[in-house]
Amino acid sequence: MSGPLGKTLAELRERLPPVPARRAVELVNDGALLVDIREADEIAQGTPVEAARYGRGFLEMRLDQNDIASERTILLMCASGARSLLAADELRRLGYTDTYSVDGGFDAWKQAGLPFETPATLDTADRARYARQITLPEIGEGGQAKLAAARVLIIGAGGLGSPVGFYLAAAGVGHIGIVDHDILERSNLHRQIVHRDAAVGESKARSARDTLAALNPSIHIEPIEQRVTPETAPELVAGYDLVVDGSDNFDARFAINDACVAADIPLIFGAVERFDGQVGLFPAGGQPCYRCLFPEMPPAEAAPSCADAGVLGAVPGVVGTLQAVEALKHLAGEPDTLAGRILALDTKRQHWRTITLPAGGNCDTCG
Repeated sequence: MSGPLGKTLAELRERLPPVPARRAVELVNDGALLVDIREADEIAQGTPVEAARYGRGFLEMRLDQNDIASERTILLMCASGARSLLAADELRRLGYTDTYSVDGGFDAWKQAGLPFETPATLDTADRARYARQITLPEIGEGGQAKLAAARVLIIGAGGLGSPVGFYLAAAGVGHIGIVDHDILERSNLHRQIVHRDAAVGESKARSARDTLAALNPSIHIEPIEQRVTPETAPELVAGYDLVVDGSDNFDARFAINDACVAADIPLIFGAVERFDGQVGLFPAGGQPCYRCLFPEMPPAEAAPSCADAGVLGAVPGVVGTLQAVEALKHLAGEPDTLAGRILALDTKRQHWRTITLPAGGNCDTCG
């Protein structure tokens, strides 16, 4: 390059000598962070397997959001090494003290025969459908591809499962299983919004499938008309990446929790009563798990059903939507979730608080 830009790049090469591709691999093995700052269409042609894909436009924001320490070694990669050199200089100005450009960029990486992968790409229809979601730097095309590849099991097609199903289907989660053995009753409709009056008397699982398939025909919805028990739960959760529990009784919750802990599958919990609700995420393998929150089955009078205690229809809508938010964050790889915490909602007074659960402890299931 000639002119002012060429002169600037030459000066930067003297001051911040770029790191050769093979040396970059050694540094990554020692704990350095490799960041591909190219645009989505460039990354679609290939990217190093170990690279974070932040994009130049959101680089500083993503480093801050992911709590990347200012003293950590950061290696930036573009196509040929020019953009990454300028970005390395900018990060140095911001206080990231050990930042370098990968010499020759991705072109040099390929020429050196170093490992790379070709990420899944979206077609034109998917880019249009998920455009507002892909625009988020926390999602992007990479996160959308993760959602498309994900398998999520929803327990219950009721007040909680309805908004969970709607938002996971709308977001493009590729395979959604819906477990519910019940038949739809008219008294369900004020809160179980995935169903229609015409479906009264039909299977809830199949009714939910029909609604969600109409919303997003490009994904797979699997209705599972089966009761959740300690015997059936292990088979139900097998093969899924995430389970979202929208059941309404402790027997089912304990069974699903135990199966998820045994299968090393993360579980998103939700519950409602009257104007109150709870949401939490129990990580794969537990520690903590649902039994850390409720070690023993509470007495029946302490946990009345919606039929006995009543519920404002919008409350499970709020709780189920929060479950869907946590599910999408987890699937997209966002680190800031409710893992190990319970969000308790009092919607009557609009009082929300977060409770941190101890990890493992003396729990017989996950400890």
